[in-house]
Amino acid sequence: MPKKEKQGIVVSSKMDKTAVVKVSEFAPHPKYKKIIETTKNYKAHDAKNECQEGDVVRIIESKPISGDKRWVIESIVEKAK
Repeated sequence: MPKKEKQGIVVSSKMDKTAVVKVSEFAPHPKYKKIIETTKNYKAHDAKNECQEGDVVRIIESKPISGDKRWVIESIVEKAK
């Protein structure tokens, strides 16, 4: 089974080798069919501490790294301005 990939914005990079990434997903409401945005925060492993707040990054699923860290930052898509 392939690893899951998501793209999101770095919300916090204050922890050592960890970044919090906000991922938005859009889906229609089951009854009313309006498109609704849902967001979820993922803690991702940032081995080189490269990410800054506002960066757009791609994260991939990995084995558990710590208590609640199960994602790794694969690449920085766009640096924050």
